[in-house]
Amino acid sequence: MKNGLKKKDWILIVVILCVAGLAVLVRTFVGAAGANRVIVKREGEIEGIYSLSEDREVEINGGTNLLQIKNGEASMVQADCPDQLCVHQKPVSLNHESIICLPNRVVVEVESGANREFDAVTN
Repeated sequence: MKNGLKKKDWILIVVILCVAGLAVLVRTFVGAAGANRVIVKREGEIEGIYSLSEDREVEINGGTNLLQIKNGEASMVQADCPDQLCVHQKPVSLNHESIICLPNRVVVEVESGANREFDAVTN
C-alpha cells in the first residue's frame, strides 16, 4: 500500500477548503454588517444607532460629546465634561460594553454577537 494522496483525497481537501472559504465570506459580508452596532442614549432616550462596520464621527447631545467609530470600535474622543473619564476610557467593541458620560447623561452601548471569553474575574 502506498502512502501518497490519491485523486479522491485531493478532491476532498479542495471541497473542504471551498466550504470553509465560503463560510468566512458569508460571515464577513452578510453577518458582520448588521450584527454589531452602537446605541447612543441621552437621558435614557435613544439618540442614534450606528454600525461598528462603518467608520464615522458622531456628535452627541448637540456637540457636547464626539464619538468616533473606527475599525469596529467606538470611543469617546471629545467631551466638555470636567472629569473627562469617558474620553480616557478604552474603546468598546464587545457585546454590552459601554461608555458612560455622567455629567452629560450620555450612554454608548455596544450590541453585538461578540462576547468576552470571561465575563468577570473572581478571587
